[in-house]
Order: sequence, then C-alpha cells, then structure tokens
Amino acid sequence: MTNYKEIVTKAVIAKGKKSFTNDYSITLDNAPSTILGCWVINHNFKGVKNNDSIDISGSYDINIWYSYDNDTKTDVVKETNRYNETVHMRSVDTDSTNEEIIVRSLKQPNCIKAEINGNKIDYSVEKELGIELVGDVKVKIEANLEEDPWEEILEENKVDDVIDKEVSEEYIEDK
Repeated sequence: MTNYKEIVTKAVIAKGKKSFTNDYSITLDNAPSTILGCWVINHNFKGVKNNDSIDISGSYDINIWYSYDNDTKTDVVKETNRYNETVHMRSVDTDSTNEEIIVRSLKQPNCIKAEINGNKIDYSVEKELGIELVGDVKVKIEANLEEDPWEEILEENKVDDVIDKEVSEEYIEDK
C-alpha cells in the first residue's frame, strides 16, 4: 500500500531579474572643464508586493569629481538619488498568504555615462535587480513505512576477536 505525506515548507514561487538605466542631471556652481571620475555608493533598497508586481524603492549616493577653471581646480559634487521601480511578476498559482519578497542587487549601480552640458553634468546610472517571491508551498511525497535493517555495531575488542577467529595461521608453509 502506498502511503503519501504532505510537507508544508517555504520555497521560491516566483523569480526574475531586470536591468534599469536612469538618466540624471546636476547643475554646478562652476562651469566644469573635465569629468575626472564618477562613483556610486551606499545603495539601499526594499521591495513590496503590489498585486502581480513588486514595487522597489531605493536610493544611492553619487559622487562626481570634476575640474574647472581650465583644469586648474577640482571639486566633488555629491547627490543622493532616490528611485522607484516596478517589476511585473508572472502570476503565481498559490494560496500562500505569508509571502516574503527578497530583492538582491545583481549588478551594483554604476555610472555608465557622464557628459558636460554647460554648467550641468548629465549622467546615466545602470543597475540590475533580482527579485524572489518566497511563500508557503505544500509538497506531496510517497512515504515508505518499512524500516531499514539495522547494521550491528561491534565493539572494538569484539572486532579483534572476530578477526582472530577468521584468520588462519596455517598460511605459512615450512620449506
């Protein structure tokens, strides 16, 4: 007779990733001559389920190092950018009411383009986010109720006795 058991566990019920590119502009007090570097740091984010989509809100700081006055002086401009992204998930056939959203940064935000436009610097930031929806699922498995045979465990001195009894000393021939 086949016996089935149901196991309730947490599992990934939906998974996906998406790349985003956002364009920004920052106005400077000094007209920039050259862009010397651009860094994105302090990336923070969280996701919230909204019907069949995940709303992700986050922020990161951008630091742009530039020169001005005909490349004789430098400065760093700092700005915090906030974003709201929506990722549509495929419909998941589950009755789970206890769902957890896990958002991961698969590719950290990175400045991919920075250009001087008068007293402004126009720049683009690229990032990739991965989303997992974890929920309760029920798994049905076949259960074998027959018990496996037990292996006898011998104490060490009993093992030596068994070996002594099984080994024959008559294997040496006199010549």
